[in-house]
Amino acid sequence: MKYLRKNDCIMLAFSVVLFAVLQVLITERVLSSFWQLNLLIIGINIILAASLNLINGYTGQFSLGHAGFMAVGAYVGVVLTANFHMPFAVALIAGGIAAGFLGFLVGIPTLRLRGDYLAIATLGLGEIIRIVIMNIQYVGGAAGFKGIPHHTTFAWVFFIMLFTLFFIKNFVNSNHGRACLAIRENEIAAESMGVNTTKYKVMAFTIGAAFAGVAGGLFAHCFYLISPASFTFMQTFNYLIMVVMGGLGSITGSIAGAFVVTFISAALASWPEFRMIIYAIALILLMFYRPQGLFGYMEITNMGIFRRIFKKGETPHE
Repeated sequence: MKYLRKNDCIMLAFSVVLFAVLQVLITERVLSSFWQLNLLIIGINIILAASLNLINGYTGQFSLGHAGFMAVGAYVGVVLTANFHMPFAVALIAGGIAAGFLGFLVGIPTLRLRGDYLAIATLGLGEIIRIVIMNIQYVGGAAGFKGIPHHTTFAWVFFIMLFTLFFIKNFVNSNHGRACLAIRENEIAAESMGVNTTKYKVMAFTIGAAFAGVAGGLFAHCFYLISPASFTFMQTFNYLIMVVMGGLGSITGSIAGAFVVTFISAALASWPEFRMIIYAIALILLMFYRPQGLFGYMEITNMGIFRRIFKKGETPHE
């Protein structure tokens, strides 16, 4: 316990220093407006990748509806700030609660399914949410919601990202998190040992959906216009790439995957036709040489990680 607290304190101190350095670069305009925006997107994508990793990586489910929960949080947030002039913090919390509640309602029936059936159900859910939003004229319909106040700042994104990462880390290390890990390893064995598998799958699904909703609120307030086209299946696919690339079951992997994918996307903004080709090549090479992702199940705070991370022949359980 003391070791974990020491690591937490070290990482928290490092995070504060990192925030101070990046904030100075932004304030002094060392970073261009383009890279300032992409810095916000990286932070938001880390939240989304970590929350999806809680569902797919730590609990072993296969969800493809993350963009739908992001859309719920985004639209609830912008309606509250633009139409009702609510504080930004209230809008983010409300968006997270709305997405989490929807995740809870949907999770109860769908999380009794497994494997491909769950993937199809969550994929359908994400599309249903998008189509419903497209047909609600109050939020702009297919044309999108306009006149969104620009509330998202680097400080908001960074500290919400930090809270998300520490919350998920502590959840995984709790009794509830151990139950989720047991479900991932062998759901039948976990159930036979008395673990209420549906309960813990719904719990992880709800938490992941809630954080996706908060990230959606942050994302929406980066721009003056959002539309249902921003929350298609391809968005969920991008977050899934981040999770797989970084490592299923690794918070550090979620951070690395989100950073790499977002950086590649930003760097190739002038050549969008090559972006998916590079994604595909990177994933093929990763599956050949590092099938468990960049970090596997490991975290950067583990002892000796830099000696072991690229050790030849390593398996995800090592």
